[in-house]
Amino acid sequence: MPQMNPIVRYHAGQPPASDADELAVEEPLEIRIRGRAISVTMRTPGHDAELAAGFLLTEGIIAGPKDLIRVEPCAHDRIGNIVNVILNPAATVDFDRLTRHVFASSSCGLCGKATIEAVCQRVEPIESDAKIDAEVLLQLPQRLREAQATFNRTGALHGAAVFTTDGRLIVAREDVGRHNAVDKILGYGLMNGLLPFDRHVLLVSGRTSFEIMQKSLAGRIPIVAAVSAPSSLAVEFAQESGQTLIGFLREGRMNIYAGAQRVRFG
Repeated sequence: MPQMNPIVRYHAGQPPASDADELAVEEPLEIRIRGRAISVTMRTPGHDAELAAGFLLTEGIIAGPKDLIRVEPCAHDRIGNIVNVILNPAATVDFDRLTRHVFASSSCGLCGKATIEAVCQRVEPIESDAKIDAEVLLQLPQRLREAQATFNRTGALHGAAVFTTDGRLIVAREDVGRHNAVDKILGYGLMNGLLPFDRHVLLVSGRTSFEIMQKSLAGRIPIVAAVSAPSSLAVEFAQESGQTLIGFLREGRMNIYAGAQRVRFG
């Protein structure tokens, strides 16, 4: 839930007045495996189990649902900012596979990565014949916006959503970090037996970074779209991974940077 904060509001030509504004909450979440802290990420509280599960999937710590038993709050944490991930005893944990340093900021998932090479996990490129109509794509930003309840109140959160290729919303999540929102979506899919999202579209509310593409590849998502621009590395990654990458999806237009064969026109 947003947090109320006193402010002084000013509009040109009018005297300043005391008021209150709703703020998006940002707090740290520590993720632990077998008593070991593997990540502290700044996030918006809510759907923490999904965030942890999605993070472990995209970091290559777990391979799928069979490795995950449950995610539970730490019994000794009164604030609610620590979760313990309970893995299948047979699951082998290679902590050296972790590419993120223990602390990561909310603003950029790539911050805290040791090296760009460490991010490049060996995940097979996508071979998918999924296609989507351009007219369906153009409707998705509004559907994501309608699902962003906290953004509509605070204006401060990123949003991400997975849709079917006919435009049906599967899940939408918000977070102060765009990469966290994607992790929450993939965690939802993992924990509900919906992965792979191999005939789906991922839409993010901001720009598309390299890590958004890397995470979407881990979820086997063939089509990634954003209302803003992609980075050069995101485009290169999409081309190499066989993904479709769409930017500036807004106001009846779009730019397709890779994989244009999956978009139908007319």
